[in-house]
Amino acid sequence: MKLLRVGPVGQERPVVMDDAGNLRDIGEPDIDGAFLASGGVARVREALQRDELPVVVGEGLRIGPPVARPGKIVCIGLNYSDHAAESGADVPAEPVVFMKAANTVVGPYDEVLVPRGSVKTDWEVELAIVIGRRARYLDSREEALDVIAGYAVSNDVSEREFQLERGGQWDKGKSCETFNPLGPWLVTADEITDPQSLALRLWVNGELRQNGDTKNMIFDVAEIVRYLSRFMVLEPGDVINTGTPAGVAMGMPGQPYLRAGDVMELEIEGLGRQRQTVGQA
Repeated sequence: MKLLRVGPVGQERPVVMDDAGNLRDIGEPDIDGAFLASGGVARVREALQRDELPVVVGEGLRIGPPVARPGKIVCIGLNYSDHAAESGADVPAEPVVFMKAANTVVGPYDEVLVPRGSVKTDWEVELAIVIGRRARYLDSREEALDVIAGYAVSNDVSEREFQLERGGQWDKGKSCETFNPLGPWLVTADEITDPQSLALRLWVNGELRQNGDTKNMIFDVAEIVRYLSRFMVLEPGDVINTGTPAGVAMGMPGQPYLRAGDVMELEIEGLGRQRQTVGQA
C-alpha cells in the first residue's frame, strides 16, 4: 500500500493510492506518528478493500512528504563500502550515526536550496525507514523488522564544507533547510519483500551519478534498527536514512557540486521517483 500527502505546503491531506493508481481520501488524522502507532495503516487497508474511500482528483496537486512532523531523522553514514572508499574512510566497525533536523523534510518535487555561502552542496540517494511502533532495546533482527511501518526514497542533501571542514560534528552540514526531500510515498513494509534487494539511482542534469543496490549495505536494515534501539528510543514516525552508495560529488575529484538551476532525479526500485530543481537560499 502506498500512502502519501498531497496539497500546498502546510495544508497537505493524507491519501492512499489504490491498485488502479487513483488517489483515495483517507480523512483524518494525518499520516504521522500517532496515525502509525494507532493502527492507521490497517484501518486504511480495510477501508480501501471495502471501497469506502472517495477518489481525489490528483492532477496538478503538489505531493508533500509522506510523513508529517517526524520526531527525528537518524542517519547512518558510510554504510556502503564503495561510498566509504570514495570518501577515503575505513569501513566502519559499527554504524556511524548522526542526526538531521526534522524540519529539513520537504516534498519529493520541492525546490532544494543551496545555503548561503555554500560551495559544496552534494546529493545522496538513500533508502529511508519509517518507524511504526515505539522501539527500545530490541534484541533481535525479527523484532527490528517488526517495528518498521514502511520505506521511502530519501535525498540526504549535504553541505560538505559545513559537514567536514568547519569543526564539530556532521549535523550542521546536514540540517540546512530543504535538505531532506522524502517520498513520493510511504510504501508499507508488507510490500517490500526484501529491503536488501533494491536498486537505487540518482541523476544530476540527466547524467547518472549514483547506481547502487541496497544489497551492498555494510549494516542492513534490520541491524540498523536493532542497533539504534540500543542507544535511543525510536518513536512512531521517526525516519532513518540508511546511507548512500558511491557517486556523490565529494568522492569524484573535479565533479561540480550543486548550483542553482541544477536538476536532481532519483529513484529506488518499488518506492518511486523524485525530481528537484536546485535554487539559492
